[in-house]
Amino acid sequence: MSLAGSLFAAHALLPQGWADDVLLQWDDAGTLTCVEAGLPLPAGTERVAGVLLPGLPNLHSHAFQRAFAGLTEHRSAEQDSFWSWRALMYGFAQALTPDALQAIATQLYIEMLQAGYTAVCEFHYVHHQPDGRVHADAAEMSLRLVAAAREAGIGLTMLPVLYQASGFGGKPALAEQRRFLNSVDGLLTLIGRLRHDGVRVGAAPHSLRAVPPEALRDLLGGLHGADASSPVHLHIAEQQREVDDCVAWSGQRPVQWLLDHAAVDARWCLVHATHLDAAERRALARSGAVAGLCPSTEANLGDGVFDAEAFIADGGHWGIGSDSHASVDAAEELRLLEYGQRLTKQRRNVLASAAHPQVADAMWLSAVAGGARASGRSIAGLRVGQQADLLHLNAFDDVGLSASQRLASHVFATHGTRAVRDVWVAGQRRVHDGQHAGAERAAEAFIAARTHLLEHR
Repeated sequence: MSLAGSLFAAHALLPQGWADDVLLQWDDAGTLTCVEAGLPLPAGTERVAGVLLPGLPNLHSHAFQRAFAGLTEHRSAEQDSFWSWRALMYGFAQALTPDALQAIATQLYIEMLQAGYTAVCEFHYVHHQPDGRVHADAAEMSLRLVAAAREAGIGLTMLPVLYQASGFGGKPALAEQRRFLNSVDGLLTLIGRLRHDGVRVGAAPHSLRAVPPEALRDLLGGLHGADASSPVHLHIAEQQREVDDCVAWSGQRPVQWLLDHAAVDARWCLVHATHLDAAERRALARSGAVAGLCPSTEANLGDGVFDAEAFIADGGHWGIGSDSHASVDAAEELRLLEYGQRLTKQRRNVLASAAHPQVADAMWLSAVAGGARASGRSIAGLRVGQQADLLHLNAFDDVGLSASQRLASHVFATHGTRAVRDVWVAGQRRVHDGQHAGAERAAEAFIAARTHLLEHR
């Protein structure tokens, strides 16, 4: 393929660390063909001042939930929790239309790009009409998300969700869950349709409480029989009640049960995994699976704090997601992850490493690597063979700082200004000077969709 684009960065964060005077070139597929440091500026090549980072993958998103972010912050039960929040969420899910979903997702994906995410794993479970009937095109809702991602210009891994039960042991689904339900064959057909349309696709058995063991077995067999590399994402151990219910059902904790009953490996992303004992944590790390951490949502829902320090010490891989989109800010997710460790351990700079003593450097590189693994796509940083997903930070107030200090300032110091200046996905600039070309149109459609949902939930 021919050379399609190039940039010259004064400072760039490569997988091994910071480098100066870096030339990046990519082909017409958006794949990096050259990443070389210490070069003079080639004639005719755009030079970016400030710092250039690999774009962050967002490994966990429920796009429709962006429409009610901030609207559930009132007490709806004597002891408010994830479970009372879920009841409010069902009301919004029932009112969702295909047009509204596309409008909400387009707005969300533009916000992600402006906040430093260049890819998203969409964990999608609102498949059907409000009464549970299948749309004339069973892929209707999934295809609306694909269209939104293409309009925004963000990279996408679609994860259609298998949902069959309301609790462990195959408890019958609730009426408010009927939009989510699918047979294994129905979901595999949907996945095949998306794959045929050129979408990077995996599968998301929703959770152990929502997917009986035989359905999980059949889904994995069908998924990996068609594409052995397909990613698998699963909610697990998010809430202590979930752990207790799993023990009552099986005699085992959720991660323990999963590791004993499925071939969990590097294709897997276990979302949240908040409540692990030491044996589960070590076994999960050995499996190569990614822990999908969503600190802003986990804080918003009162889930608890994942022991990231111990998991990393065990050799575990992790990435970040914005989940329910109470916050859409890549830097804030990293900040909250580190601050959660500080609050529980009463120490600072917990997630720094020997190789990267600057905690922001260590976290950014780890989140890129883990997010790429979870997405099943070649987006693992600024190196040849990976996609040209790039993030340029605004140098407005960074004069006199080193590249590493600039990133640390971006992650750990916020002063009301947006630091993300330019964003490229597969070599295509999607955000320029902090602006996305489709932002105004998307915002208008989003407001109309949210208004509809508030009126009809």
